[in-house]
Amino acid sequence: MRTEWLNGAAAAVLKEGGPGLASRRVFLKAGAGATGGLVLGFFLPAGGRLAQAGVPPKVQEAPNAFLRVAPDNTVTVMVNRLEFGQGVHTALPMLIADELDADWAQMRAELAPAADVYKDPGFGMQMTGGSSSVPNSFIRYRQIGATARSMLVAAAAALWKVGPEQCRTARGVVHGPAGQKASYGSLAEAAMQLPVPNEVVLKQPKQFRYIGKPTGRLDARAKSSGRQQFGIDFKPEGGKLAVAVVAHPPVFGGKVAKFDAAKARAVRGVIDVLEVPLDRGGRGVAVIADGYWPAKQGRDLLQVDWKLDGLGKPSSEAQMAEFIALSKTRGAVARKAKAPAPGSATRKISAVYEFPYLAHAPMEPINCTVDLKDDSCSLWVGSQFQTGDQAAAAAAAGLKPAQVTLHTMMAGGGFGRRAVPTSDFVVEAVHIAKAWRAAGHSGPVKLVWSREDDIKGGYYRPSHVHRAEIGLEAKGRILSWDHVIVGQSIAAGTPFEAFMIKDGVDATMVEGMGAPYDVPMNLSAHIAKANVPVLWWRSVGSTHTAFVMETLIDEAAHLAGEDPVAYRKRLIDPKHKRHLAALDLAVARSGYGKKTLPKGRAWGVAVHESFGTVVAYVVEASVVDGVPKLHRAVAGVHCNLAVNPLTIEAQIQGAALMGLGMTLPGARITLKDGVVEQQNFGDYTVARMTDMPQVEVHIVPSDDPPTGIGEPGLPPLAPAFANAVFRLTGKRLRKLPFDLASA
Repeated sequence: MRTEWLNGAAAAVLKEGGPGLASRRVFLKAGAGATGGLVLGFFLPAGGRLAQAGVPPKVQEAPNAFLRVAPDNTVTVMVNRLEFGQGVHTALPMLIADELDADWAQMRAELAPAADVYKDPGFGMQMTGGSSSVPNSFIRYRQIGATARSMLVAAAAALWKVGPEQCRTARGVVHGPAGQKASYGSLAEAAMQLPVPNEVVLKQPKQFRYIGKPTGRLDARAKSSGRQQFGIDFKPEGGKLAVAVVAHPPVFGGKVAKFDAAKARAVRGVIDVLEVPLDRGGRGVAVIADGYWPAKQGRDLLQVDWKLDGLGKPSSEAQMAEFIALSKTRGAVARKAKAPAPGSATRKISAVYEFPYLAHAPMEPINCTVDLKDDSCSLWVGSQFQTGDQAAAAAAAGLKPAQVTLHTMMAGGGFGRRAVPTSDFVVEAVHIAKAWRAAGHSGPVKLVWSREDDIKGGYYRPSHVHRAEIGLEAKGRILSWDHVIVGQSIAAGTPFEAFMIKDGVDATMVEGMGAPYDVPMNLSAHIAKANVPVLWWRSVGSTHTAFVMETLIDEAAHLAGEDPVAYRKRLIDPKHKRHLAALDLAVARSGYGKKTLPKGRAWGVAVHESFGTVVAYVVEASVVDGVPKLHRAVAGVHCNLAVNPLTIEAQIQGAALMGLGMTLPGARITLKDGVVEQQNFGDYTVARMTDMPQVEVHIVPSDDPPTGIGEPGLPPLAPAFANAVFRLTGKRLRKLPFDLASA
């Protein structure tokens, strides 16, 4: 997810860097529950305000550990995010390992449960989103590693009766002035008895041993061997577990009029069939069995009559026509041009863009296991919003958040779908557990959505329409740019509305418009309403704004008779040096303008910033039998300091493929009379291995604090591809997915 307020929060965290950060946080040793070794955490006072140095917390309680140095020399790092493929399970331990001077072979990682101490200090909640995990943890995790190293050195110095300044560290060992050696594990118990230093000095980039170096993932072996346990795999000790599959109403918010469960109950393994509350005020029927397959078979045999009166029942074609009509009027003002450009326009661009709803479609469908008891509730779930999901589960169960234990499980993708302000599937799972107990049953219940449930279950990337009217002078200078966007708001009706919607404009709807180009843009937006639940989708607003901006800039370059790279560089405001650096790198490494492409291929270019990171693509494409084909994509990436170049390469490759997926025929969610028409990968297209082009990733060197990387690789891919297709066909593609026949 991405909004302007996320940018501000991330920036605030980065500004805390350097020695001053130590004075804003109290690190503590974990006492109760420690099983030997050095265990470090820190106390975070209520309300998200950081503790002041020298002022002990009013309540001396054992903090949740971020770091454990065990007697066997292993170092375990608690990762306070969700790992769902982006590599944070390795990147955050790298930050600690570098400042700790640890032996990477001895590093371990665990996903942290929901707890106040694991909240992101910038957001005030424990979450994974906005490509913020590494940027917002960069100082915090390094501080933890440096603190532990200082204590281990102090323990060794006391043992050898020398000054700490006489000792050095390397690969998990403290070395003394007379050749003494002591492993971290052997010093951990003694270090635990020492006071925690108030201040430590962090390394300079030239001193990094791991940060900035390609590093293999800590979770690679378990995942590649099939031993990694994801949320959908979870089984409690003892193995007793019921599985629930739910019949959801065909229209969002629908309710059960009546149902006949006789055939479902006759399926071997089905234990019970219960009506339960659902998200958006709806109600459904849960079939609970001793396994997924009997539960699904039972669900398929249910006979349910649905109550759908009074619900909005949108149809995509009619909705798009309404959006297009609305785009002809000015909406809430998001941006005003500073002043009218002098001169008269001799050339004009008039364009209307259409973008469909998109499903997240992670490889691991939605799931959540709940063990509900009288005074407690345990969850096992791949959650992007641990704080919100814990609170929502507590409210649904009639408990306090402190009575809910949320275990963060590995997740097989998410792209925003596991970060829902309503906590829809988590609350659904808790309601099933409540109904299960009320019916006289006991033990944990796992809710599992089928692939069909996931595709039809809602919370899509919103559908949008853009209308642009651009005036240019003969030499290509843009004199005027009037732009209107129409679409649903992601934030409306959520806790984020207060700071994401200002003066009628949802910040996510307009992000990415204008900059880095010096253009006189008048931008407005209409927030439309529809009975279709919407949510952030990987790179959020930039999924559509980047496509519009970069194809229009390319069109302006063509009208000016100018090379698209040269035109962009002329139009980019000089203060946006990172854009220029990323573009120059992609151009240089691609061979653009220097090498001759094979017959039938053409270049395409695009550059876009999202989540603080700039990605430029130079692509090679062709059109075969009327179908565009992407062959090669060269990325220039400016993400400041690259913590783990291997992760960055993987993220750009994955984002590029997902961005390509937006262009493929069938990559859209459509509705008819309120019912989603797609249900599985047979009728909802996602990019496959056969679609994957050659992707080359090149990173602009920098020592500045890192910016986000999970999402920025997606937005500029589709427009670069579209720009190449124009050079081959002369057709401007105004819709996603691509359709040359209607262009």
